[in-house]
Amino acid sequence: MKKLVILSFSLFFWCGYAQDSNSSEQKKRYSFTLQEAINHALENNYTAINSGRDIEAAKEKKWETTAMGLPQINAGADFTNNFVLQKSVVPAEFFGGKPGEYAEVAFGTKYNMVARSTISQLIFDGSYIVALQASKTYLKYYENAKQRTDIDIKELVINSYGSVLLAQENIAILEKNIASLQKTLNDTRATYKNGLIEEESVEQLEITLGSLQSTLNYNTRLLDIAYKMLKINLGIDLNDEITLTDKLDNLTIQNMDLAISKTEFDVNNNISYKIATNFEEQRTLEYKLERSKALPTLSANFNFGYTAFKDQFDFFSKNQNWFNYSNLGLSLNIPIFSSLARSSRTQQAKIALDQAKTQLTETEQKLKLEYATAKTEYEYSIADYETAKSNLNLAERIERKQQIKFTEGLSTSFDFNDAQRQLYTAQQKYLQTMVNIINKKASLEKITTN
Repeated sequence: MKKLVILSFSLFFWCGYAQDSNSSEQKKRYSFTLQEAINHALENNYTAINSGRDIEAAKEKKWETTAMGLPQINAGADFTNNFVLQKSVVPAEFFGGKPGEYAEVAFGTKYNMVARSTISQLIFDGSYIVALQASKTYLKYYENAKQRTDIDIKELVINSYGSVLLAQENIAILEKNIASLQKTLNDTRATYKNGLIEEESVEQLEITLGSLQSTLNYNTRLLDIAYKMLKINLGIDLNDEITLTDKLDNLTIQNMDLAISKTEFDVNNNISYKIATNFEEQRTLEYKLERSKALPTLSANFNFGYTAFKDQFDFFSKNQNWFNYSNLGLSLNIPIFSSLARSSRTQQAKIALDQAKTQLTETEQKLKLEYATAKTEYEYSIADYETAKSNLNLAERIERKQQIKFTEGLSTSFDFNDAQRQLYTAQQKYLQTMVNIINKKASLEKITTN
């Protein structure tokens, strides 16, 4: 019994170890700079992958439209079982009967079989010509949509990459502040025990320390969420591990380029404007399509086949007779009068085209406003960063002076607490302005990118 227990425990341990090993082997590890993260996302982001598939589907749709005007070949077979033959009447005198009388006659055989093939070719159809033009616009739309998806993904990766760096820097500063405050608290407790200060000073520091520890706990949780968001944008599994090699301060310096805000904005290069132009082209082609329906259509077809007749199902015997047939036909359709229905559809398409032109103008004006806004926000983010940097230096000096005064008993705990809170606020503001520079530049590049 003891051996059985040991054997069962060993088996359980081995299975658990094997599962952990498999889990460890399946987990992947990545290391990215910001640019490497962007490149990875453009290839592996879930939306980017499906956007590429949309282009492939559009190419197939284009060929489907082209094939409508190419020869179409079909073949088939028909079998009929006339279990009750249709009867007709003929004058009975044909068979030696009396004049004026009729005899019932059944025409045909019990079984019929037809093997046939048809070749058809569209010769002229105005709507087909328009459809060919529309298929090119259709493909162009999805190519532009893929480009816009890539631009959106780039911005998402920049924002989520910056969010991870921000959370990491927040945690590092909070840990540093907690360590410094803990030391001050320990010193203050010792001073209180010696009866040199009031208990209120100790309690005030304890409140501040508790607040910092709570904020640290929140930022630690926030870092995990930020990592998961970045992983989703990169198109990697949430269980995989990633390491970010770029630093927040380095990225901030790299993105401080006011020259980009001095370039002239050409709305024709904006991808949203290109897509709006695609939409106008589609409406133009829809208008042409409705007008083309007033033109005649011409098509040709060639039919060829064999027919066999039997009273018994024996079509594949050697002595079976198969009777061939073939014909060539042309079909011409000329629209003459539709009770103004065709004219109504044409006018609807014309109204839709006018709406698309108005939307294109609206898009142009909105893009110009977005550019002006993004430019202003980017320039402000740089100025705000410089101000936050200066304020942080001042807040650090004030906090150090107040700490010295508090330690020496020259100021109250409330004055020291105010200086600490002012420092913590300046630290958060400084980090946020760094991220803002990165994000605002990404927003500006999104509008100006070709």
